[in-house]
Amino acid sequence: MIQRFKASEGGNRALLVGSVMLATLMQALDTTIANVALPDMQGSLSATQDQASWVLTSYIVAAAILTPVTGWLAGRLGRRRLLIIAVAGFTVASLLCGIASGIGEMVLFRILQGVFGASLVPISQSLLLDAFPKEKHGAAMALWGMGIMVGPILGPPLGGWLTEYYSWHWVFLINLPVGILALVGIMASVKKDAPHQRPLDGIGLALLALGIGGLQLFLDRGESQDWFGSLEIQVEAAIAFLALYLYGLWWWKRRDHALLDLGLLGNKNFAVGCVLIFVVGIVLFATLALLPPYLNALMHYPVLTIGLVLAPRGVGTMFSMMLVGRMLGRVDARIPILAGMGMMVASLQGMADFGTEASIQSIVWLGVLQGAGLGLVFVPISTIAYSTLHPSQRTEAAGLFSLVRNIGSSVGISIVVTLLSRASQINHAEIGARIPAFGAEQTLIPAIWNPATASGAALLNNELLRQSAAIGYSNDFWLMMVLTLCAMPLVLLMHSGRHAGGGDPGEAAAAAH
Repeated sequence: MIQRFKASEGGNRALLVGSVMLATLMQALDTTIANVALPDMQGSLSATQDQASWVLTSYIVAAAILTPVTGWLAGRLGRRRLLIIAVAGFTVASLLCGIASGIGEMVLFRILQGVFGASLVPISQSLLLDAFPKEKHGAAMALWGMGIMVGPILGPPLGGWLTEYYSWHWVFLINLPVGILALVGIMASVKKDAPHQRPLDGIGLALLALGIGGLQLFLDRGESQDWFGSLEIQVEAAIAFLALYLYGLWWWKRRDHALLDLGLLGNKNFAVGCVLIFVVGIVLFATLALLPPYLNALMHYPVLTIGLVLAPRGVGTMFSMMLVGRMLGRVDARIPILAGMGMMVASLQGMADFGTEASIQSIVWLGVLQGAGLGLVFVPISTIAYSTLHPSQRTEAAGLFSLVRNIGSSVGISIVVTLLSRASQINHAEIGARIPAFGAEQTLIPAIWNPATASGAALLNNELLRQSAAIGYSNDFWLMMVLTLCAMPLVLLMHSGRHAGGGDPGEAAAAAH
């Protein structure tokens, strides 16, 4: 059993919180900050578009594969040592990414970033839960959640600003001061914990690596490779299904010390929490994947303006997290979850009505509303999910929790991008087929769009593309709204008292004083 971490014996709790938040924010930022810099990297590194896409894919896949190993590594090395290695390795890998001169080097160093960054989120979450008494777990998760939720939201505007005024190299080099500060703070505030000998489940590791890696590649590359029309995608889907099937329904039950204990899902609170965080991952990252191209292609906003328009989402998230962190000790934690999901539904309904002429005020307002809703949902879900688990299970549970959220984000992005592409094509064909009928009546189509002329046909086709894409975006937002509505009743299956938290109150209080 992993020895519990005693926060007060290792240094100042405020320093611990600040250091862990910095490490979490650094990792969360890197999930999206490189996206807007990709075109500049592609030219600078002399890479094709497919090669450049591996800059994003390699990081996601590496982090996903190593996340389930966090529990075993924490037991083998001790949480303090693992966190120090992870922060130091991530910082060095960021430096290497910033000075990379070729696409091969960049992909290799991004893999290193993913390898070292995989442990940062689950370890930081379990440390904060141990650092606070049970009645303050909501506040602890609010602090931790700011990095997890705000990081991906602020990534694109920050990446765009750095790329525009400096260069794409600074998208990675900005991690250096953050990583160094986090490393110094962790070394000063986190007490050493004794590792324990836990045998490595080699077969389980191989099955999980193949399954999760294949699944992530399938989701990330499916749209660009025409899904099952590609042999690559067929192979990745087959490997993912077979490996995860063998691990989930056969292997882990045969091991006393399985690499990832799926028995945690037998805990109702944790299982429902995983389903809900899966939905949160879909809405958060799928919306972030849709809004920038919508604002650029349909509204013709420049990159920096897009960043400024989307940034207030993060403000809404931070405000609601600070609010809900104070509420959790006084109200049933399910109330803010339902309220937050209601706000998510309202925002997605509003986004579905954007069309081709959305006002900047509505974009900002609905972004703030959705950000606030996500903040209200994320903190209590993260708190309730661990409330009935033993403290010794937190690190492994945090790894599984983070993995489910990451898979949700990949699934969400893959689905909305695929549906957008196919809906745009279908809508273009359907609307285009009716143009002759409209053309017969000159009052229905402006003369400048006359399809009988070359210039008119080009202008008309551009408008068809805009309208078809707008319908595709609307369908995606409606789909996420319906998914959120369907998930809301699951909240009632969770058990939550007024003081939702995790672990034994006496042990948690001892850890905090």
